[in-house]
Amino acid sequence: MKRKNLVLALAILSTMALVACGNSGKTETKASVETEATTEKATEKATEKAAEKTSEKASEAAGEQKASNFSVSDKSLEFTAENLALESVDSSIFGEKDLTVLNVWGTFCGPCIQEMPELGEWQRNLPDNVQIIGLVADVAGKEDAEHIELANTILDKTNAHFTNIIPNNDFADLLSGVVGVPTTFFINKEGKIVGKPIVGAQVPKYKAFVEEYLKTLAS
Repeated sequence: MKRKNLVLALAILSTMALVACGNSGKTETKASVETEATTEKATEKATEKAAEKTSEKASEAAGEQKASNFSVSDKSLEFTAENLALESVDSSIFGEKDLTVLNVWGTFCGPCIQEMPELGEWQRNLPDNVQIIGLVADVAGKEDAEHIELANTILDKTNAHFTNIIPNNDFADLLSGVVGVPTTFFINKEGKIVGKPIVGAQVPKYKAFVEEYLKTLAS
């Protein structure tokens, strides 16, 4: 009888041990799953925060780049001169618009002449707060009748009817930085140069600059 009782007791203990081991395994598995889930959530949050920071930095960089694109010169361009009709014109003309596209060109320049029809068309369709003005680099003063006549002939043939100025010493500093024509400057209503000039006949780039600049005025 004692032997039977001992065997029965051992059997009960073995069963309890197996049940305990089984429960222990389930507990460990559940804990493991919960730990993995917590780790995944933490990783997701960290990834989201990193993405947000990257996006913020990208936005800041874009903002800084835009600000750089539209940086303004310290000095205003001040002048008193004549246009191709020998009428007096001065720097107050800049104050009439929010932005002036100043196209420096020459009567000897093929690309300058080729872009004139497009500039004329653009001038006719510009918003009211933007204007195009030409500066004819190779006209040597109001006494240079030959180049004045040639410039007027080019403008008439290309249907580019916007104000064109005869340069004088007031434009010396501006023209000293011109390495080739056409070179196009952008000038605000205070007469200050905005951004960097565009060298070469690149009307789409002129238009893109004006469009982006006007957005900064509206914001």
